[in-house]
Amino acid sequence: MRPTLVVAFVLFAVGARADVRIKDITTPIGPRDYQLIGYGLVIGLQGTGDTLRNAPFTEQSASALLDRMGVNVRPNNTMRTRNVAAVMVTASLPPFVSWGSTIDVTVSSLGDATSLMGGTLVLTSLTGIDGAVYAIAQGPIAVSGFAAQGQNETLTHGVATVGRIPNGATIEREPPRPSSSPDGPLVLQLRNPDYTTSVHIADAVNGFTRARYKSELAQERDDRSVLLRLPKGAHATRFLAEIGDLRVAVETPARVVIDERTGTVVIGADVQISPVAVTHGGLTVRITETPEVSQPAPMSNGRTAVTNQTTISAAEQSGQVAIMAGPTLKQLVRGLNEIGLKPTGIISILQAIKSAGALQADLVIQ
Repeated sequence: MRPTLVVAFVLFAVGARADVRIKDITTPIGPRDYQLIGYGLVIGLQGTGDTLRNAPFTEQSASALLDRMGVNVRPNNTMRTRNVAAVMVTASLPPFVSWGSTIDVTVSSLGDATSLMGGTLVLTSLTGIDGAVYAIAQGPIAVSGFAAQGQNETLTHGVATVGRIPNGATIEREPPRPSSSPDGPLVLQLRNPDYTTSVHIADAVNGFTRARYKSELAQERDDRSVLLRLPKGAHATRFLAEIGDLRVAVETPARVVIDERTGTVVIGADVQISPVAVTHGGLTVRITETPEVSQPAPMSNGRTAVTNQTTISAAEQSGQVAIMAGPTLKQLVRGLNEIGLKPTGIISILQAIKSAGALQADLVIQ
């Protein structure tokens, strides 16, 4: 039995609050991305495409493609190629993009193909939720992962059935424009909602507009948005460009994020723990099965048999009791390190501290 190596990371978000630009933490309400989707074929694979008998839609699509090219393969029905794969093509159409621009697309296998490396996407239409065609995609696929398989072993790195085509789609139709007037009131939406950050943004904008336009034009509306009034005679694009470089102090919520699948723990800078006593230890039980061959005595009528010898051992780690109090993140990290915990132990302790009411932060478990 081979041992399993588990790699986990514990991250602690440290550092003082930094001033950031308004355009990095907000986005204007109205313009948005439009999601596009399409179905197509990838050709030129080195025997890593779909098995046509297992993926009948791939065979039907390939036959229909050849029919449009003037090649009739339906009567014979002898297609056995493994160089074709059915894929779904997705893309995000940015707002205000113009006709003839190019965007990146993502290509994902739909059948039982093992790899899309070296393949080329055939001309594929990308449609929006309204059914209209907004872009046409085609080109060679860039795949970061790979899969190699032999008779007794398989080596896989990354995901070989998903790839990207940089600038692989050409815009054929511009996305719908927002219904509101570009010169009307604007609303800035915070990417990370917070009341204090919303107030800081309004104060920074008002300080700028008092000096530039002799009036206050910003008003915090809630923790997610700030209302802006356009100066007289100014266009929304120019006004957003002017206030986008203003810097404000960002407040981050006290939050602990735990991903139990990978053993990742992220602790925010404002997380505090009330004084609490913690101990951690574990009991390990190991069961070992050792096969042994039992040989019969010479000249006897016995038979050779395989028997299993079972060995059971138990070991318990010594537990240390530590008093933890985290008025600052640095002290909290020092207290966790003094106990000598692994990432799985830190996750268990943080969950227990939260249940005890001593963790003064939101605990997010993914």
